[in-house]
Amino acid sequence: MNDSRPPLCRGEPAPDFVLPAGDREGIVSLADYRGKTPVLLAMMRGLYCAFCRRHIAQLGTTREKLQAIGVEALAIVGMQPERVRLYYRYRPVGVSLAADPDLATHRAYGVPQPPLTPDVLRAVALRHVELARELAIGASDQAEIKSILCQRDGFVPVPAEQIDRRDWSDRYGGQLTGQFLLDRDGIVRWVNIEGVKEGLAGLERFPTDDEFLEAARTVAS
Repeated sequence: MNDSRPPLCRGEPAPDFVLPAGDREGIVSLADYRGKTPVLLAMMRGLYCAFCRRHIAQLGTTREKLQAIGVEALAIVGMQPERVRLYYRYRPVGVSLAADPDLATHRAYGVPQPPLTPDVLRAVALRHVELARELAIGASDQAEIKSILCQRDGFVPVPAEQIDRRDWSDRYGGQLTGQFLLDRDGIVRWVNIEGVKEGLAGLERFPTDDEFLEAARTVAS
């Protein structure tokens, strides 16, 4: 599965998708937006990722700014819809969510799954330490930091999911995140893939609101 196509480029048509909604019952599809509004698609890992939980929360405020210029936002989360709905029932965010536990949309859009090399694992561990420092968490061990963040965020890991995720990573590699800005016709106008610009230093990092808005203004009415 890690031999998916390269990331979509500017000017390419975005693949259609139909997915279970993650913030409500029902489904969400690209057709919901085509012909109506530009949309920012944010491809996330699962809620087990402390960074993704924070990035989704950030998108809640980003979406308000995007809507002000006529652009929508949708986060696609790599977990079972029931788990996504349960979590956000108690911690609602102001952004639409879709659930894609098989990461089929990520692959269709070419979001990479690189091997989890020692360098990559060290870079991710460093980012956890940096996040702990930002949040005044007195821990330096990655596992302990993850545990504390889960407790703070109210996310309860499920052992079976952890086993499945480790098995997935061993087979296919890690899952990066990516953001794709589509115009009303479903054509890609802007792309950001985790780590492409900054290398290992860019892992677990997310564009700022200003970066999203600068890109969105190019497709907004």
